[in-house]
Amino acid sequence: MAGLLSPGQIFKGRTGVYTVTKQLQECIWLAKNETQQPFLLKSVQHFRLQNEHDVLRRFQARTPYIRPLIEALDTHDPPTLILKHFSHLHADGFVHTDIKPSNILLNYGGGNNGVRFSAIHLADFGSTVPKTSMYAQRCDSIGTPIFRSPEAQLQMQWDTATDIWSFGATGFHIFKPDVSVEHDEYNPRIQMKHHRCFGPFPESYEEIADPQRLAGTLRPFRQTTAREICREDREFVLKVMRLDPRDRPSARELLADGWFRGE
Repeated sequence: MAGLLSPGQIFKGRTGVYTVTKQLQECIWLAKNETQQPFLLKSVQHFRLQNEHDVLRRFQARTPYIRPLIEALDTHDPPTLILKHFSHLHADGFVHTDIKPSNILLNYGGGNNGVRFSAIHLADFGSTVPKTSMYAQRCDSIGTPIFRSPEAQLQMQWDTATDIWSFGATGFHIFKPDVSVEHDEYNPRIQMKHHRCFGPFPESYEEIADPQRLAGTLRPFRQTTAREICREDREFVLKVMRLDPRDRPSARELLADGWFRGE
């Protein structure tokens, strides 16, 4: 990701619409509103800026000698908003179980005030269940194969980490097999792609790995070149796509990742 903000990007707040015009420092940008008044935009994902935000909110009403915080703008970046939706679900112990492109609904701004997306929503909660439900405990099959986590593919016990894998598979389409959905080898070939890209599997997965068959074609994702995917995106994908679900970051941890700030 090139950066959190970029010149020309537009944010709609409660009191106005702001257009980014120039980057001043690493986390600070100059912007203007509809009447061309200048404003500073700062990323509160940085610790010191978050602290400044909290201090201004606490003290600015007590004295006229503190530069006011006009308003807090939320990002309209789809990956960030999707992860925020996850974090609310997961904080209450629920698993969506079927994250995929068709279940992420985008309302385009239609040119209204230059806002690209007016809303981003998760859809299809018919299969959403508590992570302690009988469906998770008995390892029921969930989701759509090319977005399904390895543990769910193998009908092992799953929890909120399965959504994190599906988020990564949705953002980076790398598991589509070279056979049709009706083909007997469709699911096994997806599992082979899991192994080729992010293997080796943990010990509990040994029964699906055929070293002799894969030896000639194995190409770990971390060996991809800059022509295929930039270094920052590659490192982010490697954090998300952990074969062992216990090693995957939570939605809240991903939101704090430097990838969203272009680091």
